[in-house]
Amino acid sequence: MVYMNKKKGETKDSLFRKFTRSFIDEDVVTDVRKKLFYKKPSLVRQEEEKERLKSIKRGGRPKPVRSFRFRTTR
Repeated sequence: MVYMNKKKGETKDSLFRKFTRSFIDEDVVTDVRKKLFYKKPSLVRQEEEKERLKSIKRGGRPKPVRSFRFRTTR
């Protein structure tokens, strides 16, 4: 959440510029776009795996793979 406090002598334009800058820095827009539609957990895992492989291919350090607990029926 982005909060801005107006200081004495600060114009609306400068306040709006600060707000916009902090809004972009916190990636609010990308988070909203990601949460706009529901994604199945399996699809999310596939996308994470693609990103992981892409970063390895580029020569980056691989991120650790998330482990999941699976339910067994008895």
